[in-house]
Amino acid sequence: MADSKREIERKYEATTETRLPDLSRVAGVFAVAHLGVAELDAVYYDTEDLRLAADSLTLRRRTGGGDAGWHLKFPVASGIRDELREPLSDTLPRPFAGLLRSRVRDRALVPVVRLLSARDVHHLLDADGALLAEISVDRVRAERLTGGGATAAWTEIEAELADDGDPAFLDAVEHRLGKAGIRPSTAPSKLARALAETAPEPKRSTSPAGKPRPRTAGDRLRRDTAGDHVLAYVRHQAEAIVALDPAVRRDLPDSVHQMRVATRRLRSVLRTYRKILDRGVTDPVGDELRWLAAELGIDRDQEVLDARLRARLDGLPRTLVLGPVRGRLRIWSVARRNGSRRRTVAVLDGKRYLALLERLDALLADPPLLPAASQAPGHALPRAVLKEYRRLATRVGHALELPPGHDRDVALHEARKAAKRARYAAEAARPALGGPAKHFANRMKAVQSLLGDHQDSVVAREALRTLAVQAHAAGEPSFTWGVLHGREEATAEARERELPEVWERASGAKLRAALGG
Repeated sequence: MADSKREIERKYEATTETRLPDLSRVAGVFAVAHLGVAELDAVYYDTEDLRLAADSLTLRRRTGGGDAGWHLKFPVASGIRDELREPLSDTLPRPFAGLLRSRVRDRALVPVVRLLSARDVHHLLDADGALLAEISVDRVRAERLTGGGATAAWTEIEAELADDGDPAFLDAVEHRLGKAGIRPSTAPSKLARALAETAPEPKRSTSPAGKPRPRTAGDRLRRDTAGDHVLAYVRHQAEAIVALDPAVRRDLPDSVHQMRVATRRLRSVLRTYRKILDRGVTDPVGDELRWLAAELGIDRDQEVLDARLRARLDGLPRTLVLGPVRGRLRIWSVARRNGSRRRTVAVLDGKRYLALLERLDALLADPPLLPAASQAPGHALPRAVLKEYRRLATRVGHALELPPGHDRDVALHEARKAAKRARYAAEAARPALGGPAKHFANRMKAVQSLLGDHQDSVVAREALRTLAVQAHAAGEPSFTWGVLHGREEATAEARERELPEVWERASGAKLRAALGG
């Protein structure tokens, strides 16, 4: 994977006459080192319809300065980006192609802007000579490489925090710059400014990235309809899948889980609101979402299981840990996780996944709206939410009637899935229904969490039995695995005892009445 760093920077307006104030007066600064002027030549790449810029991603090939090479930047928060770097080459580095695939798909990446910058660099140093921040005065000339070749020029000041620095230091720098009359820039990046200032005349009213305003549900529906709200939720989850794709490829913490949740939420809302969106169109999409969630689950489920077993083992007294238990758990986990991760990346590289993303785009561009979509949200949405509640109530009641054992475990797992669906239905309705939908979703989440812990104990017991068998076959003590198995059994029994009370709180008549049930 490419080298990565967290970039925290701020930009300020300037002119050719602007001079930096004495930054040695900033608290913590012992000295200001002037490094001179570097000449930078950067070509920025994007699709013809500027898909990367629309999502605030930056891909460039830069020569000059101390970090020549390919740079790919992902937004994290305002003024914060993750910058990935690859060595200078004539073609796009293969790791970058994978990270951009969910957005670019089969579109070609072409040069869109060239920036020539004369960068006057100053380093702010502490008393030990360590770097606190880099301040540069950039004189920029931008040339549009598509759409007529327009040019623009400006001067700006950039303050970039040193690695692992305290972001509060930039506040002190900004205060000093402000006293000198230097104000923050309105452009989020050089690329955004270049695209805006060199855009062909008919596009100057678009967003800074140059992407036309996306078509919304409101373009086809009167404002604030049930369909409007459902489509907004669908769009949000579809965009989350695309945005999380690079994070999954980079193996960032919790990324697989978040992508799987977005996939499940999207599939769930398509199933719940079948009176609003034509299931003849959405059911095939839902089938593909189920496939994707299952594939992501292979990696995610192993991640959850690893964490659970490690936590359980850490909670045992030393006297109950016999044999090379930790080593066996580590070897077993690594072997299973490596295989699952390779499979996840292969899925994201496959044609089936890209076809799903295209189908989601098509669904949102031309939503298959049914007559109920034009109804007021307070009429159509509660009925769908309460239908999911009744499904859950049936499954919980069935599970509680069964004796403890395999059949009850299966029934509780089915109830857990119904609780998720009811929760996601309420989440989609929350912008329209407000507090009642929020409270309902929270109650459904409580049921889901309890049943989720129960199901995790079922899966953990299966894994612990496998580990015990392997340990026994290798001539190792299997005692510890048996102790952990017993504790998982106790956890499952406790959750089953708690379920009636949790369900009673979640199924309050007043809460249902607030939703219209």
